[in-house]
Amino acid sequence: MRNWWQSILVGQPMLAAGRLSAGLSCCLLAAVALQAQQIGQNAQPGSSATPTFTTSTQLVVESVVVTDKKGSPIEGLTAKDFTVTENGAPQEIRFFDHENLPLTPGAAPAGSEPEHIHIYDKLGRTKISPETPGNTRYKDRRLMALYFDMTAMPPGDQLRSLAAAEKFIRTQMTPADLMAILRYTGGAVDVLQDFTADHDRLLSIIQTMIVGEGQGLDYSTDDASSADTGAAFGQDDSEFNIFNTDRQLSALQTAANMLGQLSEKKSLIYFASGLRLNGLNNQAQLHATINAAIRAGVSFWPIDARGLVAQAPLGDATTGSPGNIGMYSGAAALAVTSNLQQSQDTLYALASDTGGKALLDYNDLSKGILQAEQSVSSYYIIGYYTTNTAPDGKFRRIKISLNPDLAANLDYRQGYFAGKQFGKFTAADKERQLEDALMLPDPITELTIAMEVDYFQLNRAEYFVPVVVKIPGRELALAKKGGAERTLIDFVGEIKDNYGTTITNVRDKVDVRLSDATALELAKRPIEYDAGFTLLPGKYTIKFLARDAETGRIGTYQTSFLIPNLNKEEKRVPISSVVLSSQRVDLKDALYNAVKGKDRSETANPLVREGQKLIPSVTRVFSRGRDMYVYLQAYEQGAATVQPLIAFVSLYAGQKKAFETQPIEITSGSNDRLKTMPIQFSMALGELPPGKYDCQVTVLDPTGQKAAFWQAPIVLVP
Repeated sequence: MRNWWQSILVGQPMLAAGRLSAGLSCCLLAAVALQAQQIGQNAQPGSSATPTFTTSTQLVVESVVVTDKKGSPIEGLTAKDFTVTENGAPQEIRFFDHENLPLTPGAAPAGSEPEHIHIYDKLGRTKISPETPGNTRYKDRRLMALYFDMTAMPPGDQLRSLAAAEKFIRTQMTPADLMAILRYTGGAVDVLQDFTADHDRLLSIIQTMIVGEGQGLDYSTDDASSADTGAAFGQDDSEFNIFNTDRQLSALQTAANMLGQLSEKKSLIYFASGLRLNGLNNQAQLHATINAAIRAGVSFWPIDARGLVAQAPLGDATTGSPGNIGMYSGAAALAVTSNLQQSQDTLYALASDTGGKALLDYNDLSKGILQAEQSVSSYYIIGYYTTNTAPDGKFRRIKISLNPDLAANLDYRQGYFAGKQFGKFTAADKERQLEDALMLPDPITELTIAMEVDYFQLNRAEYFVPVVVKIPGRELALAKKGGAERTLIDFVGEIKDNYGTTITNVRDKVDVRLSDATALELAKRPIEYDAGFTLLPGKYTIKFLARDAETGRIGTYQTSFLIPNLNKEEKRVPISSVVLSSQRVDLKDALYNAVKGKDRSETANPLVREGQKLIPSVTRVFSRGRDMYVYLQAYEQGAATVQPLIAFVSLYAGQKKAFETQPIEITSGSNDRLKTMPIQFSMALGELPPGKYDCQVTVLDPTGQKAAFWQAPIVLVP
């Protein structure tokens, strides 16, 4: 028996963690600009003050591209040529403007005049200046923002991107162009230059960036030990910043919101060396980023700073050898190619869903900027004050048409969502808001949510599926009622099968009452909510929604998961999900368990034992000062008696084994038909240095000569 399982370990390489990437598309068309004018307030009877009243207006701005059958822009139209309706109600056009942007390729306003380039000691920070009434600064001007994501590019690609921007400014920028420069280095989004036509100023900033000022290389590793920057898009650095792709997409969303202050069309040229999604974890933020760009009238023009790449099949000299059977089967070479393609999928999705175009596999990066420039030549800006001033939050469909005698094609956004103050919601309004948010194809990311879905076999047909939702406590509002601090959270979730049929759902309203001590800790620790479902094997999609009942802020999380049919598992040891945790807490601890009343799944939940609940680490970030718990179940269906199993846990740093537990023999299990055998470990991590590891769980069946392997990445912090 000893020789068999040792030979398995020698021949079994460390399993590589699988990663998925998906290019997503969304078409939520919603934009609204609110302008409020306060005229005064009511005076008391008999007072000498002049009685005044308060009113508000809602300005809706549309950018309309009008082309003939050949695709050429039609000019010379007036406001009388257009008809605008909102939900079928005619609207009076109050603002009309025609933006005529000529293209003169190769023309450089600087001409033969000498350049005055300065290398700044430190780049200053500014902001995008909003438009003011009567200001014609952006009239007949093309607005293009250069956005450099330094966290997504190695130094070589950074220099290539900056050189492309420099080339465009010197040789391809037209007199109609205004350019801004934005940069992301892992903290906040820096606006290095507002929109300007000053070539010397733009080139000076580019040259200063080239020599290395603030390239982001001086930042520490972007993990859970990073300090909270307090940026507008920041996640909770204590744990949620592990999702670096979310941070990059959130920063891009912040840049789009900055540009949304301007009514004209905006093009954001996004330089990055690809942007790869980490499985399904980044879907919500990708949707939110695209939606924000659509609402702000911003089109993304991503440029792959790597250019045309000729990759070595197993990586170049900077990449270590895989050292496994994949080198000979072609799997390793295929993975290298797939990683490149997946990193471009997100760039393609950002462009196609916002009206831009991605420049991929092309060495002249300045062509991507030129494409963005040539895409905007002539369009009309139409503004009206909607006659429907009710802040009902409903979608309002806009229809813009020309006079019947003008044959043309119109391109514009089809509507927007009206605003509504959450404080004025009735109980029915609040329920409808939850239902509408759950039905929306696009997620809402006002609250940060992380979620883990596991499965444990109950019998030969059913599986218990515990779902754990984690919300950063610092993002929730505290309300004082009756002298006690508390936070109110609404939860709604549903699970659909592969055909889109709703299988089960959950609706809960949780009133978490906090003591003085736990209330202080709420800003540093997350709140856990858990639910349990009983499902059959198959593919499912779960969507979970949480709302802060005090402020109305909503967060959604959606992902797909698979429950395998372990009855058909013959070649490997059937095992459940593997739960990693660093916390065992009392069921009544409100800080960690937001389920009100008794735990509905306590009798079936294998994570609950003797009044203590094992809290899964959703983000899999562990502290060296606390033990890490590992729990799973193995099944020996059909066996007459329980056969002993051998299990152990290994931690790998790259391809090197950093830690391994002593193998344990599991000899006890339940007497049911499944012969369920619980397997659990408790590991002290104090001797390991902080960093990223791959955690691998190995389960061996010496009698049946079968094995099971499970692996997932973890992060160890001080």
